Amino acid sequence: MSPARPCRGLRAVVAASMGLSEGPAGSARSGRLLRSPSPTPGARLLRLPGSGAGRAANPERGGWTEALRAAVAELRAGAVVAVPTDTLYGLACSASCSEALGAVYRVKGRSETKPLAVCLGRVADVYRYCHVRVPEGLLKDLLPGPVTLVMERSEELNKDLNPFTPLVGIRIPDHAFMQDLAQMFGGPLALTSANLSSQSSSLNVEEFQDLWPHLSLIIDGGPIGDGQSPECRLGSTVVDLSVPGKFGIIRPGCALESTSAILREYGLLPSHGSCW
Repeated sequence: MSPARPCRGLRAVVAASMGLSEGPAGSARSGRLLRSPSPTPGARLLRLPGSGAGRAANPERGGWTEALRAAVAELRAGAVVAVPTDTLYGLACSASCSEALGAVYRVKGRSETKPLAVCLGRVADVYRYCHVRVPEGLLKDLLPGPVTLVMERSEELNKDLNPFTPLVGIRIPDHAFMQDLAQMFGGPLALTSANLSSQSSSLNVEEFQDLWPHLSLIIDGGPIGDGQSPECRLGSTVVDLSVPGKFGIIRPGCALESTSAILREYGLLPSHGSCW
């Protein structure tokens, strides 16, 4: 089982390694990024070009690459970063950094008996962090997408990540920035929704402003979905795939019908939901 990696280091050293200055959002290195003023000292808010869900036509000119570098630098320094996904705004940190995991729980006021999902950049990465018992075609039909697939975890994951369960939920959001971020970071990211525990989920950055003082960086990808539709706040559909030949719906989420149809196409039979 992989040990927790140290993550408290000098932020300036990490930033320098990513080609970034340690200055505020208005420093020269981040000058090409569109920025919104932050109402809280210390919190940086960087706005992605366009919607953020699709890559900029010219990533360098649009600030896409610089936003990625800024986020990776913060994550490697053990910080908590707010990010857009294909379903909701989320809070991300390094899944290998035990201190960062604790910070996520404190920021959300979340019970430590509730798990965090793991965000990856490619389907191939799932095999490193999980014991997969479904066809590869099934994974590729569901991922990337608005689903969380719960499987038996491998020993590659930090033992302090969800230590109360042998399972882990895997996310590969259908969101260009999140896929690029996970790949550029090069390791598993812990991911959960950007809101106080038990409160409504967030579809734009303004909806979780109360959390800003506790975050190092907020990536603004614009509004997600239709804010007037309650279905848009349901989050990903969570599916238990830990039992061979069966699936359990843990949370219906926003993609229940399409996800269930794909699972049945592969001959999986429904079972009772499980806790993870």
